[in-house]
Amino acid sequence: MERVPASTLGIVAVDAAGNRRQWHYGELIARSAGLSGAMAARGVERGDAVMTLVGSRIEWVLAMLACFRMGAVAMPCNPQLRRKDLEVRVNAADPKLCIGEEELLGELPDGVAAMTMADVAYSLDEDRPQETPTEAAELDPEDPAVIIFTSGTTGYPKGVLYPQRYLTGQRLQAEHWVGARKGELAWCTAAPGWSKSTRNVFIAPWLRGAAALICDSRFDPGERLAIVEREGVNVLCQAPTEYRILAKRTELRPVSSLRRMISAGEPLNPEVIRVFRETMGRGIGDGYGQTETGAISGMRPDEDDPERDGSMGRPLPGVETRLVDGELQVRHHTVPSFFSHYLDEAPFEGEWWATGDHVREDDDGHLWFEGRDDDIIITAGYRVGPFEVESALVSHPAVAEAAAVPAPDEERGSVVRAVVVLADGDPSDELAAELQDHVKRVTAPYKYPRIVEFTDELPKTPSGKIRRAELR
Repeated sequence: MERVPASTLGIVAVDAAGNRRQWHYGELIARSAGLSGAMAARGVERGDAVMTLVGSRIEWVLAMLACFRMGAVAMPCNPQLRRKDLEVRVNAADPKLCIGEEELLGELPDGVAAMTMADVAYSLDEDRPQETPTEAAELDPEDPAVIIFTSGTTGYPKGVLYPQRYLTGQRLQAEHWVGARKGELAWCTAAPGWSKSTRNVFIAPWLRGAAALICDSRFDPGERLAIVEREGVNVLCQAPTEYRILAKRTELRPVSSLRRMISAGEPLNPEVIRVFRETMGRGIGDGYGQTETGAISGMRPDEDDPERDGSMGRPLPGVETRLVDGELQVRHHTVPSFFSHYLDEAPFEGEWWATGDHVREDDDGHLWFEGRDDDIIITAGYRVGPFEVESALVSHPAVAEAAAVPAPDEERGSVVRAVVVLADGDPSDELAAELQDHVKRVTAPYKYPRIVEFTDELPKTPSGKIRRAELR
């Protein structure tokens, strides 16, 4: 990103109480530098992992920037994660420190040093003694920068390690998909802990000279457009589910400031895009990428063709793709944001990365999603591995076996459907509700099965593996 004046607006932060504050680059640099000193005083060194358990708050942004400054490895975690989820991440990444909200740190496994929001505020208070900021580290493009966990189909989530080039590599999608312009305000509503939030909440806007909006509040369809209107948002990035709910539950209207809308995480229905075009005067540019790859394709900022509604767009400039028996593959060295490796695994040594997603390509090179070839469940933009849901279910004494598969849903795209074999007791609506609550307590609530069905046995292969495809 080109050098910008310290007085240039970088972040507009709205907290849970609705309080609004503007943060300019000079203050963001100074405060994150101060936080780096406090982190170093707690033993954080270059190359150490630093967890965050923070919502869409300025402390999350400052913690990320402090890590980037000192060469620590940022590991943002979704605030909905529970102790078991966090244990998996702690065991895989061995973080030196967790910066988190007080009420969320109760889920943190023992043995991880914590820094609360009060500690952060104290370290940034200029009226109190402050630790000396760390020197800005000289970093190689392949040095570690960020860890994000992705859901697996047969095991617990895997840590995806991004190198430093991942950060600057976002310029490609920032220009050719996100499309924010210098002096504009962009709002990516994704919560910390997801790859989309890591690259699009503030990094992509900043690479284009735009400011970023962060709001520490739950999605309220009645409030969403009011916030966009009040803050003068120019570029809005939402999950498909948020667009679907807005289309069904609110009265859409043109917003004079809103120039571009984009979506990613799962396919967005063409019908929904058409509703926005008819009521708000513009369509929604869909995009595609994976945790491991970052953005691969997207509808360009200058494309708003009704004939392309529902398309994943064309591969970004320079990104080479191919279709093998319908599966999308990407030549990994042509993707500037391609990951380094999974934690405790060797780097990918092949030439073509198989996405596991089946697509078709039209005559103009636009890609259209057709389905996945594995058991990952994509619900409301969240990627849920069936193993995690099944493990949570069988930890209940009444459950002998369980399988988790997707079921279609009009608003969320898909929801988690659990098929359960009981070890004890009789099927009932009460037991189904009890199992749902149990999953919410054991793992992140977004993973809970909204549909619970009971059966005497699960279909299996000769080797004993569950045939999830048959259940689907």
